[in-house]
Amino acid sequence: MDRLTALQVFRHVAELNSFAAAARRLGLSPPAVSKNIAELEAHVGVRLIHRTTRRMALTVEGRAYLEHVTRGLDALADADRVLCPVKTAPTGTLRVSAPMTVTLTRLSTAIPGFLMAHPGLILDLHLDDRRVDIVREGFDMAIRGTDHLDDSSLVARKLAVMRHALCGAPSYFASHGEPRTPADVKGLNAIRFSLSGHADVWEFRKDGRVERIPVLGQYSVSSSLAVRDALRAGLGVSLIPVPYVAEDLAQGRLRAVLTDWRTVDTTLHVVYPSRQHVAPKLRAFVDFLIGAFGDGQE
Repeated sequence: MDRLTALQVFRHVAELNSFAAAARRLGLSPPAVSKNIAELEAHVGVRLIHRTTRRMALTVEGRAYLEHVTRGLDALADADRVLCPVKTAPTGTLRVSAPMTVTLTRLSTAIPGFLMAHPGLILDLHLDDRRVDIVREGFDMAIRGTDHLDDSSLVARKLAVMRHALCGAPSYFASHGEPRTPADVKGLNAIRFSLSGHADVWEFRKDGRVERIPVLGQYSVSSSLAVRDALRAGLGVSLIPVPYVAEDLAQGRLRAVLTDWRTVDTTLHVVYPSRQHVAPKLRAFVDFLIGAFGDGQE
């Protein structure tokens, strides 16, 4: 048994709560991960992980052992960094989950420059508007857009706040009328972003008043870019983040209405597992994201 490898495998399995995710993270086969854990348990003489076909959990002894193992591995990593400064450069594979629209509209053109500045880094970027479980699915970090970030064990860094606007094409308003109050929205064809927490009820606020308007429409879709396309085509109206339609508004393809009412904001965060030592590759990408979003106001 390579004891150092076995300890690293044990730490990753414990932190990711998954043999399969640890195998992906370490570039090992699932049988190799299982073998390392079994050999480590034989070495220490106690069971470290309870496991069934459906779930796993650390034993009491496993939790105590993990605490010491983590400190020891972190100390070894610190020693390597002291003696080999080059190891502090971002290297290795970084797996990131990010919303498709945010990435395509704000990040994708800047990413090549980031990677050219860090030739030792491999970026594995998954574009998906769904909310992923970054630990269970083996991601190093994720970008999340939400109006409410759930409490969790993840570290969260705020990137930007995206203001929404109620938008439609001038041709649609010419045919169906422009809403003067939130209640008027009920009579319009609502294009709904189905992954939003407010897809079916749109909220408007002004001077301490809150109007929550149930909406109906022909089209519900899980892509903000598809919502934008439907707006451009004159299908109806939608609440959509302003950065996604800023050019359309500036050129008159779309019009924002009820602008004296405030609607929902979406806050973008980058989230990653809480660890005592953040890997250089992760820190570099977080710094890149913070720079890409500037002052945080969208």
